[in-house]
Amino acid sequence: MLHTNEIQHRFYFVERAVRLAAQAASAEPGLPRELRQCLERIDKLADDARDILPTKDELRIHKLMRDMDLQAERAKRICDYIPTLSGQIKGAVTHLHSQMQELKRDMRV
Repeated sequence: MLHTNEIQHRFYFVERAVRLAAQAASAEPGLPRELRQCLERIDKLADDARDILPTKDELRIHKLMRDMDLQAERAKRICDYIPTLSGQIKGAVTHLHSQMQELKRDMRV
């Protein structure tokens, strides 16, 4: 597993992707409720991460990463199946998903 500083550094990119997805969601007319809820959950988990990462509690960190990854997977699936969504939201969710995949890979979760 990465060291805490490396995780926090790597997590910065995930947080940035979460913010971009939230911005894209707020600009998306008629965003499906399920996708909005998914992005809100990821945002909440990202906030929780600020408290959990410094604890160095591997079990909590792994659970947090798995929960975030599940939400990112779900958001991506929703975007893949709704062709009427804008390229902006689809791109933001795809970017968020890829950032989560990279973090998961780096942490070996």
